[in-house]
Amino acid sequence: MSGPSPTLPDSPVTRPSGRAPDQLRPIALEPGFAKYAEGSCLTRFGDTHVLCTATVEDRVPPFLKGTGLGWITAEYGMLPRSSPQRIEREAARGRQSGRTQEIQRLIGRSLRAVLDRPALGELQIRIDCDVIQADGGTRTAAITGGYVALVLACRHLRDIGRLPHIPLNGSVAAVSCGLYQGVPVLDLDYAEDSHAQADANFVLTGDCGIVEIQATAEERWFAEDQFQTLLDLARTGIADLTALQTKVLAAVP
Repeated sequence: MSGPSPTLPDSPVTRPSGRAPDQLRPIALEPGFAKYAEGSCLTRFGDTHVLCTATVEDRVPPFLKGTGLGWITAEYGMLPRSSPQRIEREAARGRQSGRTQEIQRLIGRSLRAVLDRPALGELQIRIDCDVIQADGGTRTAAITGGYVALVLACRHLRDIGRLPHIPLNGSVAAVSCGLYQGVPVLDLDYAEDSHAQADANFVLTGDCGIVEIQATAEERWFAEDQFQTLLDLARTGIADLTALQTKVLAAVP
């Protein structure tokens, strides 16, 4: 189910991309992109491209041993030339940045929100999200494509007889919204995100259940009615992303 159509200004701002305030960037999900992974998806949110792969591991974290519960964890990273200036590999520095740790924890939490952990059993699925090209919204693209990779990995487990059914109880996707020149807009690219008065990442289930919201005022506080408009925009975006996830997964044999 989708939320109410957001009420937008009569004379909306001109976005750098030329999109309408409630318009997503061109979105593409290419399942099965990586040959060797149990599940994979190349995710494109406009010029943001993220390769998501899923690996099944016959182990769980120590705190889950003997519980019969499964787990999903995630790793996230940006390739050196995913941005205009080369990014140093974190492995070369010997440690991950706080941003990287925060994003990969968000991805893991988001995907676990729709996991039937007892049905997965004591298996772990690791979702690797590698940013090939960044133009804003890398974490939302990672979550949206990571879900597709996760479903394919679960299908693999079912098809080889490791599981009787797919251990998921819903779908999940993510999208950003923000106030750009005072106007609520959907799916910010970098040109908008870097100048937004406020920005928020919305992680929602396919039936609009809230998994997580990260919202920040950049220049000044914003009002509750503006936040509600951002949430309504996110719901319309998530509905489109969910429909695309369903379509591409249905096309995979």
